[in-house]
Amino acid sequence: MSSTAELHRTITDLDHVRIHNLLRRQAAAGAATDHAEELSEVIDLADQVRPQEIAAHIVTMYSKVRVADASGAERSLTLCYPPDADAAQGMISVLSPIGTALLGLSVGDTARWLGADGKPGQLQVRAIEFQPEASGDYTA
Repeated sequence: MSSTAELHRTITDLDHVRIHNLLRRQAAAGAATDHAEELSEVIDLADQVRPQEIAAHIVTMYSKVRVADASGAERSLTLCYPPDADAAQGMISVLSPIGTALLGLSVGDTARWLGADGKPGQLQVRAIEFQPEASGDYTA
């Protein structure tokens, strides 16, 4: 099992269905990445709850999170689907190693992943600045 899948995670059942369908469409189009299997493992092993039941300290799709790297430097990232990804704007695709590592984590957890270059990365989730479900948006 990869280090990405080792932490306890909770995701909404809606996020699970949407990500599963995204992975299936990519595979059918021959566009699946090597990382797709890891994301599939993460969502399949995660606890699933209804969007109305997700705790406000959990990273869900379109959550804006404040993270810190190993040096303590902080930045804000928003977990999104591929069409909205823009790393320069802090919009991180769930299909990226960083995005997969963040999905379903709680404040205080540390996301760990291997980059495309094989180098390990890590970010600690310091705060959830915005979570759609906590704002009453259960369909984001």
